[in-house]
Amino acid sequence: MKTWLQHFDRHFIKYSFWAVLALIACSWLYILKDQPNALADLFRSENWDYLLEFVQGMLGIGEELPAYLDPDMWRQALILTWETFVMSILATGMAAFAMFVFVLPSARNVVRGKLGFKVRWYHKVAYHLSRFLFLFSRAVPELMWAMILVFIFKPGILPGALALAVHNFGVLGKLCGEVIEDMDEKPIRHLAQNGASQAQMLFYGIYPTVMRAFLNYILYRMENIIRATLIVGFVGASGLGMQFKLAMSFFHYSEITLYLLCYLLLVYATDLLSAWAKSYIAEKD
Repeated sequence: MKTWLQHFDRHFIKYSFWAVLALIACSWLYILKDQPNALADLFRSENWDYLLEFVQGMLGIGEELPAYLDPDMWRQALILTWETFVMSILATGMAAFAMFVFVLPSARNVVRGKLGFKVRWYHKVAYHLSRFLFLFSRAVPELMWAMILVFIFKPGILPGALALAVHNFGVLGKLCGEVIEDMDEKPIRHLAQNGASQAQMLFYGIYPTVMRAFLNYILYRMENIIRATLIVGFVGASGLGMQFKLAMSFFHYSEITLYLLCYLLLVYATDLLSAWAKSYIAEKD
């Protein structure tokens, strides 16, 4: 048995590569079975004509003043960019706060008492509840959450931020819970053996150990939230996404170019901010 497992480990990458190729081939065969012309339709000459027409529209060819050259349009677009940034920061803050509330009960080593905490009957209840909340919230995409929340609330920044927060709450809970489960348990046990209280073990043992990884994951999800704001905006959750959808609906292609430029600037600025924060955390360590 052991020899077979070693043989499998040595050839795992090769087996995985061929398995991926087989899945891709099976996927195409499944598509071609129902749509025999699906592959040929990708390379139709009409598609290139539509693409050329769309690109010309984005460049503003034939317009007297394209939107991306209009100062008033830039002013409005930058206001929308700021709203999008506010939405993403609000979503990140809510997701991170909720994650901190539920992440500790969701860790197996905590609920099993391996970190020195006293195990009570309600710890198992909290464990299963937190695990279910993390699973359910991340299983539903941001767009679906946004559709539900826009139906409940009026369109605006708040339902978009809530939709992004609910989904990323589950993602952060999964990632940060695994950080706690994979941490070195010996220092925490030493604190417990030396008479440290549960609060002292938490604030002097667990959080200092995992906080750097937590912050890295929060910053990583913030970058993803920035990118997802465009998607939730399609269902009326304000920001650049909503105006992008309106521009597409009314065939204002040069406005699409303007909103894409603002969106790229926003993503680039967020990446710079995230990189600076990560380097600052690394220097403090």
